[in-house]
Amino acid sequence: MDPAKTTAHAWVDAHRDEVSQWHTTIWNYAEPAWREYRSAAWYVARLRAAGFDVEEGSGGMPTAFAASWTNGPGPTVLTYAEYDAVPHNSQAATTRREPRPGTNSYAPGHTDPHSALGISTLAALLAAKEAMQRHDIPGTLRYTGEPAEKMHGSKPVHGLRGYYDDVDAIVSFHPFYLLPWCNTLRWDTHCGLCYSKIYTFRCDEPQTWAAGGTDSPIPASHSAARAPGANAALFTMYQLTKTTHDAMAPAFGGWSLNEAILHSGQATADNLAPRLAQIQYTWRAPDLATAEQILAVLDRNAQTAAAATHCSVHDRWVARSRPGLPNHTVTELVWSNLHDVGPPRYGDDAVRTAQEMQRAAGVEPTDQPLLADLTQLVEPWEAERRVRELLPPSQRSWTSDDYVEMSWYAPTARLYVGRPALAPRGDGHAYPDWVMNALGGMPATIDPTIECAAKTIGGSLLDLVRDREALAAAHDELARRREEYGDLAPLLPADFTAPHDYGWPDYVDDGTRWCVPEPGVVT
Repeated sequence: MDPAKTTAHAWVDAHRDEVSQWHTTIWNYAEPAWREYRSAAWYVARLRAAGFDVEEGSGGMPTAFAASWTNGPGPTVLTYAEYDAVPHNSQAATTRREPRPGTNSYAPGHTDPHSALGISTLAALLAAKEAMQRHDIPGTLRYTGEPAEKMHGSKPVHGLRGYYDDVDAIVSFHPFYLLPWCNTLRWDTHCGLCYSKIYTFRCDEPQTWAAGGTDSPIPASHSAARAPGANAALFTMYQLTKTTHDAMAPAFGGWSLNEAILHSGQATADNLAPRLAQIQYTWRAPDLATAEQILAVLDRNAQTAAAATHCSVHDRWVARSRPGLPNHTVTELVWSNLHDVGPPRYGDDAVRTAQEMQRAAGVEPTDQPLLADLTQLVEPWEAERRVRELLPPSQRSWTSDDYVEMSWYAPTARLYVGRPALAPRGDGHAYPDWVMNALGGMPATIDPTIECAAKTIGGSLLDLVRDREALAAAHDELARRREEYGDLAPLLPADFTAPHDYGWPDYVDDGTRWCVPEPGVVT
């Protein structure tokens, strides 16, 4: 190993306990999309203390940031943090099912976990900076804070605002979540498109629905016909969309559609027409044609529901991202670093913790309680071969993540490192969600993921900032890939603003009470 990488790896080893504590901090913050106040502030303070210039609220997003450090003229390489958690998944770092202290089970918790994603890349960044300073390596390290990944929220916005324009290469990382992508990188089949849109129904003139009679001083009296109103519009669309679901797009390719009914502050059951209701639809598709077909059906359903219930309907995009572009040049470079580092290594404490988790889930403990794939490397092209066995030959993309938008701006590699998971049960049933959530918060089981990822990414950043020939080849490949994939422009308008002003789940006061507040802006 060359001296610069030796220095970077040594930094990770020397700061192992400190980095573990950092992860525990972010894991316990567990803030949901667009409300990652404390997490973002923590990263900003840490980066500034390390000598980075940091812009808070980058791209007009209150919980985003953009950091930069330079050691002189040279290439610019980027990695990033995510730190949003998922509502209804609060779980303590224990081997029994219980929420984190001071919260209830409906509060957010880290599931993937994005806490490990961000702390791994932060450790890699600081390790690479140490090596660049010590060995006088010129270049610039760029680091962005990307909120609301679960909504594909920030990366399309950062892209539109030019935060990736002058970047020479990007290393994207995620803790493993789907076999065979464990301790490997994506090769050709990257994540697909994701669209997300909010439909707001308003019943602003309920008095014009029907005549109220002349014998009552109250135009909308209790005995008069009442306009169906916004709730009726929402559930008309909900049911109509369920009815038309199978006819939205061809029944292959792995597309999906999910909905969320947003709270809108109405807490009355009086004989009044409901005035406001909101529903969010998010759909993932392997190609643009499928995504657009689904959009057309949803828009028609919304108009139909509004017309039937005496409402108006307004829509607003939450996210709209392009499919991911492969880049073999950068991928091979990052794979070389993962190969040198090796897979995560689990000690006796991790094994005992996993065995205790088996007992808690009603399974007899085994000698090898952790998933065997966690301690094995898979070549990217071999992982690709296994994935392609599941997909139609013509399908280019599968699954969903918003790193894909970055891949249109700069050559991007997508790294996966194993995150702790139990070996399959003998009875064929899955473990409950809380088991994997808890394993992602325990130092004994999650720290090996962080250490492996930090060393791999740190070494990759050093290679990228020094290898001008590889960067030139990567940019040539990016140009070819853009042409192959239709050279799509961003799918959101240039003046798009992130919808952080909606009534997303939030914290109040001391940060331990979780609620859904009344929205400020609803259209």
